[in-house]
Amino acid sequence: MRAHYRAEGFLESGLAPHPMDQFGRWFRQAAQAAAQGVVYEPNAMVVCTADADGRPSSRTVLLKQYDEQGFVFYTNYESRKALELAANPYVSLLFPWHPMARQVIVTGTARRTGRDETAAYFRTRPHGSQLGAWASAQSSVVPSRSALDASYAELSARYPEGEQVPVPPHWGGFRVAPRTVEFWQGRENRLHDRLRYTAEPDGGWTVERLSP
Repeated sequence: MRAHYRAEGFLESGLAPHPMDQFGRWFRQAAQAAAQGVVYEPNAMVVCTADADGRPSSRTVLLKQYDEQGFVFYTNYESRKALELAANPYVSLLFPWHPMARQVIVTGTARRTGRDETAAYFRTRPHGSQLGAWASAQSSVVPSRSALDASYAELSARYPEGEQVPVPPHWGGFRVAPRTVEFWQGRENRLHDRLRYTAEPDGGWTVERLSP
């Protein structure tokens, strides 16, 4: 199986000065493509972590915020990814916008968000998702699906729709501060455009073109 990419070129002259501004441009285009049914969940990203011994693991999570400080996602702090980040804060993110022949690859370090920021986001989640954050001991072994459903039902009875659900103390966000951000655009003959921003000590960014 082989796809032939016929996308327009991606040149240095078209880049924003800051990688998060450039990400914003591409993300908005991906969101527009999603509205047209071309891209599914443009905020889905693959988060790659490694434990203290360097053994990697990957999973798909949803980006919930981005700004000049980086990329934010939320999780159970007792999950595998959170425990690995506690031991090794280096992380990689991948946004796979395949129908647009685009990828964004990020490397950086992850730090927990503050509790006020976490609580503010938690209040925006649907009631069911708030209960789910309590019901699931993420990444741990569960005896059966019925046990998980029973846990959710108990919480639903304790906190019915319309009643405030407290923020779980074991749940919160991570902000990934980027060190590199690569924008990958598929081109014909596998001669893809790869433009990478790299953070400098003075706060600026260097842009390099990588060979495909």
